[in-house]
Amino acid sequence: MASVAGHVHLVTTAGPSGTSGFTAIAVASVSDDPPTLLVCLNRKSANGGLIEANGVFAVNALAAGAEVLAETFAGRRGLAGAARFKEGLWSQLVTGSPTLDTALVTFDCRVIEVKPIATHAIFIGQVEALRVGPGGPALAYFGRGYRSIPR
Repeated sequence: MASVAGHVHLVTTAGPSGTSGFTAIAVASVSDDPPTLLVCLNRKSANGGLIEANGVFAVNALAAGAEVLAETFAGRRGLAGAARFKEGLWSQLVTGSPTLDTALVTFDCRVIEVKPIATHAIFIGQVEALRVGPGGPALAYFGRGYRSIPR
């Protein structure tokens, strides 16, 4: 999979069960009517249980230069749960999930289905709100390293 390039995202959730987030490449559009996304996550991750319990998540597409945020939410900087949100500027849209103000685009979603597949769970979310952020290049991951993709 290191040979497959992908946009780097921060997937976040907040609600009665807690606040957390993680770095994800496995994010895709499912449908445009209604607007729907999917996110894949290893079932061993505690984040999956939080998203399922909270029933909401946000997908924040990172801009180039956000490598520190990507590493923080990947767990490589020693922070977990709500402590990860000390990095970056955060607000909320509709669901209460944290949304990154500097993301190229943010999709605020309500969980409509969870599908376990082998080692992972696929979270399908209907988009409740959308915010298009500042322009600029995107942050991608390819060949085990971060890359900038010009707009």
